[in-house]
Amino acid sequence: MSLRILAAAGLAVLTATTTLAPANAAPVPAEQAAQESFSFGVIGDIPYGQQEAELFPSRIGDLNADLDLDFVAHVGDIKNGSSACTDEYFARIRAAFDTFELPLVYTPGDNEWVDCHRENNGSYNPLERLDKVREVFFPSPGKTLGATMPVKSQNALGLPENVRFTHNRVAFSVLNIQGSNNSLQPWTGLGRTETTPEQRAEVRHRIDATIDQLHATFTDATLRNDRAVVIMTQADMFDPSLLAAATADPKILSGFREIIDVLVKETNNFDAPVYLVNGDSHIFAEDQPLGDGSPWLRVYGQDTAADDLQRITVDGSANATNYVKFTVAANSDATGNVLDWKKVPYTS
Repeated sequence: MSLRILAAAGLAVLTATTTLAPANAAPVPAEQAAQESFSFGVIGDIPYGQQEAELFPSRIGDLNADLDLDFVAHVGDIKNGSSACTDEYFARIRAAFDTFELPLVYTPGDNEWVDCHRENNGSYNPLERLDKVREVFFPSPGKTLGATMPVKSQNALGLPENVRFTHNRVAFSVLNIQGSNNSLQPWTGLGRTETTPEQRAEVRHRIDATIDQLHATFTDATLRNDRAVVIMTQADMFDPSLLAAATADPKILSGFREIIDVLVKETNNFDAPVYLVNGDSHIFAEDQPLGDGSPWLRVYGQDTAADDLQRITVDGSANATNYVKFTVAANSDATGNVLDWKKVPYTS
């Protein structure tokens, strides 16, 4: 049953991490523990170009019309990589986001800040654009866009976009992890041939914050006896188009290595499924990228597989003709795959 329907009945079914009871709190009432299954939608790498921008209101309308959905997540890239990163464009997308009738969880993509140094993007300083993205899209830390849903953010660390929340014993962690080697590629549009000190400092701070949030997510999920952890990022840290190059030179993905170290350890210490949902590479995929025998284990220097990590990449760019609808099993159902998913085509 949709959160919108439950809310109309005066039932509080969605709780931020900050308001969850500790593990030793009084038992949850039986009627709450047996909540029905719920669903959420994920989109990414949309809208790309003028035609998709014109269709974007219709795409949002399709999501609003899906009464099964309790919230929507946009996993980054609100523009293509060859268009200008202007204030006006950001304002236009923010206005579109405001038409969501559902809570909207958004994590920035590299196209809206990391790659804005490119000449055809306007030759911006990416860090200035990141500040602007935060100003436009995260003016009220601890609240989602669209319909308000409380979330726990890392605003105290200067990263209001990093958030986590829980729903019916599933922990969600949304993290600013970027393509372009997590923003370590040189800003060639500004004449740089190497990363700058300010660039490295931003990446270091963001990686540290990401690691802190991952640890906190899994620690709290374990204390609550959550049924699954869902992690959302923009970056495809297992982009199949980069596998050959990364196998020959793992340094091209160095910006992800510490994060992968933590992800492997936390997944293997968590006694339930872990799901990683990302955009970035534009082609729908479902796999176990760190499973036994995966070539990515060698790329990231891992001696131990993480077989319980399931990854889902959403369609984007020219392939963004659908959203991915995730359905979470009812709390009372037998354990196993907590999440199921399918692609839902847009109506136009």
